[in-house]
Order: sequence, then C-alpha cells, then structure tokens
Amino acid sequence: MTQHPRASASDAPGGLSRRGLLGLVAGAGAAGAAIGAGATAAITAAAPARGDGTVHPFFGAHQAGITTPVQDHLQFAAFDMAAGTGRDDLVTLLQDWSYAASRMTRGLDVSATGAVGGSPEAPPDDTGEALGLPASSLTITFGFGPTLFERDGEDPFGLAAHRPPALERLPAFLGDDLDPASGDGDLCVQACADDPQVAFHAIRNLTRIAFGRARLRWSQLGFGRTSRTVADQATPRNLFGFKDGTANILADDESALREHVWVPSGDGPSWLAGGSYLVVRRIAMLIETWDRVRLAEQNRIVGRDKGEGAPLSGGDEFSAPEFATGGIDAASHVSLAHPDHNGGTRILRRGYNYVDGNNDLGRLDAGLFFLSYQRSPDRFVALQRSLSTDLMNEYLRHTGSALFAIPPGASEGSFVGAGLF
Repeated sequence: MTQHPRASASDAPGGLSRRGLLGLVAGAGAAGAAIGAGATAAITAAAPARGDGTVHPFFGAHQAGITTPVQDHLQFAAFDMAAGTGRDDLVTLLQDWSYAASRMTRGLDVSATGAVGGSPEAPPDDTGEALGLPASSLTITFGFGPTLFERDGEDPFGLAAHRPPALERLPAFLGDDLDPASGDGDLCVQACADDPQVAFHAIRNLTRIAFGRARLRWSQLGFGRTSRTVADQATPRNLFGFKDGTANILADDESALREHVWVPSGDGPSWLAGGSYLVVRRIAMLIETWDRVRLAEQNRIVGRDKGEGAPLSGGDEFSAPEFATGGIDAASHVSLAHPDHNGGTRILRRGYNYVDGNNDLGRLDAGLFFLSYQRSPDRFVALQRSLSTDLMNEYLRHTGSALFAIPPGASEGSFVGAGLF
C-alpha cells in the first residue's frame, strides 16, 4: 500500500515531532493527561540499553510481548482518539509511540533529553521514575480496536475499507456483567516487564505523548503471570490456587504459532499478515465463595489436582488428560476447554492476576486479567461458548471485554501499523 504523506522519511529523523514536543509540555501541565510526541518514520535503534536488564527488541517481524517469555508484571491501557482528530493525528501518534517504545524497551528515556537533560525552565520529556532502572524485559505491544475503523457510521481516519472483517465487538457470553467503562477502545497498549515500575513508566509516558490526540479510556495493573510461553518457565498459579497455562502454546512451537496465532497472508487485509488478534477479558473471581469449597470439589471443578497440577485421570502436570477413563468430570474446566472438545482450537494466553482493593461489600475485587492471542476471534468465541456449562462459572463474573487487531512488528525506520496507511 502507498505510504501516507505524514509517514514519509522527509520528516526530521529519529525523534519526536514538533507537535509531540509541544504535547509533552502541555501534558506535563495537566494532571493525568497524555502528551503529544510525533516520532517520525526514521526511527533508529542505535542507542545502547541502560543497565543490565534483559532487552527484547522493539523492531522485528512480530511485535514483542506475544511469544516473549511472560514477564511478572503488566500495565494495560486502552485509548480513544480525541474528538476532532483525523488521519494525520493518528499517524503521528503511532510514529511517536513507536519511537518512545523503541527507546524505553532498551532502558532509555523517551527522548534524548529525557528526565533531566532538558531546559530547567521547561517540563522534562520523561517523567523520571525509571531513572537508574534497567530495561527489565520490557515489551510494549500495540493494537487497533473496531472503533478505530468505524464509529457510529462514520470513518474519521479513512480506514473503514481496510477493516478486517473479523474485527467486531465480541458478542455477549453467559456470565457477562460488563462495565462499559472497562472495555473496548480505539487503541490498546500492553506493557509487560519484570519490574512493575518500568511497566507503569511506559504507560504513563505513552499517555503523556498522546495528549491532544488520544485520551486514556481505561487501564489495568496485573501481577503474577498466569501462563508461560517458554518451556523453562514454571507453570504459575492463579488466585484460585491452581496451576494455570500448563498446555499453553510455547514460543518455540513454530508450527502451532502458524496454525493458531499468526494471521496468514490472504486471511484478512494485507497489513495484518503476520499479526494476531488480542482478546481481553477482565474476569472477577468470587474469592470468598471459592474459599469455602472443599478441596475435592475444587479439584473436580477444575479437572486437575490442586497440588501437583496433574489431570484427575492420572499422571503428572504435563500428562495428557484421559477423558474416557471417567476420572475427569465432563463439565470441568479442563474438559470443556480442551482442544479435543473444541475442534482442535488452541490459543496463546498471557494473562495476569489482579487485585483492585475491595468492593462495597468488603470483598476482594480480584481475579484474572485474561489476555489471549489467536489468528481469528472466531476461535475464541467458539471456545468461550463451549465453556457455557463450565462448573467454574459459578465462581466467575466477566466484567470487562475488548478485542484488538495486533499488527505485525515494525521494521527499523518505520512504525507500528505503517502498512495500514
């Protein structure tokens, strides 16, 4: 596709746009606001990483933060484009975000002047809470929601013709108790790191950079990963105390990734080839109710042994469940979610636990912030509908929901989503 004029290499290379710099100043003066920073297409990756933290390259065939070894902490945010903005605003925002992300994932400030290198008479370009911290395995992943392509019958960014047919709001599911203020969005940013302050710093500064062009719609902190993406990671536990993500797709299983995660050429618009679809579900766990369930019943509901994580049909954690033996309840979570009962459907999970204090009844507001990547949203929809009779549903409430198209990775000298323009 032809490159949009505002995305051309004729812009000043390797930095923030004029509007972006002005936005940083404006954002610093508005509590909780985001700042504008237009990075151009000529983004470089020459600066070294700061500190001794693990660095995951921002540029590549696929965006980092999907098959990357799952980090310990998450900050997720969804944004809506501001009223009156247009295509140029969206392009420069994605350029700015890509430039800043390419620096922060290397442990650097969002710009060369950073938190302390600029004029003492002007707000700094970087908020500074990550000064002295290493990269901490930070990954920043960007996605596009359905409303970016069409909202209320309008096409403010000239993208309606390039909308993937599968990119629609997720349908209603049994157990939904959705809060409209905690779902959807034009854009999403997933920041994962092994240091929660590094992940927070990323979202905070991307929000500042967006000032005047996009506003934060909702966000979520997550801790304690509930999945693994590489074999040498131990299987974590969710807040019900069970091992979670035992059978997740792993990063080195290229065949499974091609079949279940990456969007192939010809399966949607060309700009999405090599990308994926991200499903986001905020799932409240009724902790206090679950805690009064006897252990044998908890095992039956899940279909696994709570201590070892083995299927109730026998073996160890990684043994394949044997459903014909009768040891696993047909309505257990393991049974209903298993690929054998869903036409071979598999998804790549990157979920996190969350605790957001307590509710008005004095109960914990806690649960699972579910994130899954799949080559088609239809696969998640079919899987979720198969869980309609899951014994675990008595202890869960789905309170947030969103779907985003995740473009492929950016090449060096470009920006995330460039193929769309």
